[in-house]
Amino acid sequence: MEKAKLDKINEYARRVKAGETLTEEELIERAALRTEYLAEIRASMTGMLDNTVIVNPDGTTERVKDRKKPGDGK
Repeated sequence: MEKAKLDKINEYARRVKAGETLTEEELIERAALRTEYLAEIRASMTGMLDNTVIVNPDGTTERVKDRKKPGDGK
């Protein structure tokens, strides 16, 4: 995520923490930025886990499996 977008998220957080009220447009923008940020974090974590292996006590290795099952809702 671009630094300018992260700075904007942090600006909104500081303003809310200081007791300011955000306008409707700012609330919408903040929600969109948060959604984009979380999507990037999830993609990053998925990429890391895709490249993670478990080393068993007997020395064998196995890749981390996706624990979600289609339609599981988790």
